[in-house]
Amino acid sequence: MSATSPAPAGAPVIPRRTWLALTVLLAGMFMALLDTTIVNVALPPIRASLNASEATLSWIISGYALAFGLALIPAGRLGDRLGHKWIYIGGLTLFTLASLSCGYAQSDLHLIVSRVVQGLACGIYVPAVTAFIQLLFEPARRGRAFAIMGSVIGVSTALGPLLGGLIIQAFGDENGWRLVFWVNLPIGVVTIIAAVLWLPSRSIAQTVGGRVDAVGLLLVTAGFVALLVPLIEGQDQGWPAWTFLSIAGSVVLIAAFGAWEVRFTRSGHTPLVPPGLFRHRDFTGGVILALVYFASFTSIFFTISLLWQAGLGHTALETGLVSLPFALGNIIGASQSNRLAKRFGRNVLVAGAAMVTAGLLATWLVLLLTEPMELSHWQFVAPLLLAGLGNGLFIAPNTAFIVATVEPREAGAASGVIGAVQRIGSATGIAVIGSVLFGTLVVKGPGPEALAEGFGHSATVAILVSVGLSALALLLVFVLPRRVERRG
Repeated sequence: MSATSPAPAGAPVIPRRTWLALTVLLAGMFMALLDTTIVNVALPPIRASLNASEATLSWIISGYALAFGLALIPAGRLGDRLGHKWIYIGGLTLFTLASLSCGYAQSDLHLIVSRVVQGLACGIYVPAVTAFIQLLFEPARRGRAFAIMGSVIGVSTALGPLLGGLIIQAFGDENGWRLVFWVNLPIGVVTIIAAVLWLPSRSIAQTVGGRVDAVGLLLVTAGFVALLVPLIEGQDQGWPAWTFLSIAGSVVLIAAFGAWEVRFTRSGHTPLVPPGLFRHRDFTGGVILALVYFASFTSIFFTISLLWQAGLGHTALETGLVSLPFALGNIIGASQSNRLAKRFGRNVLVAGAAMVTAGLLATWLVLLLTEPMELSHWQFVAPLLLAGLGNGLFIAPNTAFIVATVEPREAGAASGVIGAVQRIGSATGIAVIGSVLFGTLVVKGPGPEALAEGFGHSATVAILVSVGLSALALLLVFVLPRRVERRG
């Protein structure tokens, strides 16, 4: 076997060990993104097995996404200080142990805590993946490495519902949902061992000095938790006064976070989120776009999974097959997105967001015009394929266009903020849609027809909210520059 990868004449030769290191890194990325979608089809079995509340189902998804997003920026800074190899190994080890704990959960609280730790672990080790790619690959070859990473993200996200459905179908509801988490164990153990052997110990040359922004991290975490708790628990508890006080408190905490970041920066330290980024009005609009867009599309699979299994009585595998057209469309769209973005600029993002909105609108119309007991997965093939194609076109180049709104020297910090906001948007979307879905769920009498009617109505309302969020994201695309080269 050759020790190097084939290279064009004049291009730097990439050592075989570098490709091995990339494989190790992408195995970790695969697990992180697989767990964002594989759990959706396990929600109804979890609900039955643990007698879990409706709020618990929202926490299982949104708690993972929130912890993931909040950990990204400080973990990246920590890797710059301590070396990305051991941050990657430590985070991956914690993720593997948390996956073990998820599968052993005996109560809904145990599962929620384990899922939050899982998300935290992902946020710890995922920044090391991009940091190592920049370290290991010359600029001329870096684009190829990131393209491979994008493909792995697309495949892992697409594979999640189908793999989860196959596992539950093969092992039954009680054992299957636990194995959905334990599928990470062999991959995690092998990847940890390979990371010790193959990842280089050297770190990124640029290190971050000064104090760790612990107060900033505490304020932003408290702010988003204060927002999500009432959104998830409020409907279940009848919207008592504390839920509104908590939402108001979240606004105060996030404002305090902004004020603290300004003060921390003026003291000569490196803040969690550089306030200077928000001097660019277009960047602020782009951050709002990322938040709204990820809230709109990630929540539809939460809705579809519960409708298909809890409402219509289909299997987890059948639920995974319903989402397959979206996954395939996503892979196809993503494979062409960068090439089209270079040629057509922002219009690719406009087209992508418009396709997602149209696909979700068509999905809503199918639910609105069809009796729940007559719904078939074939009715969703075209709408979800269209939405998936649009999502693939949008996701990959979106970060580049938002980063283009700031100065080149601010690009690294801007990328970190956008990655965190995307995960927080996913968490917020699940919280909002979960509250809408269960808040409008009324089952009028016993029997499968009444159950299907109740879930059909609530899913129709929830998807309409997703359509509204997607339409808002489409309008926000126009705050971005026409070309990524606008600021040099």
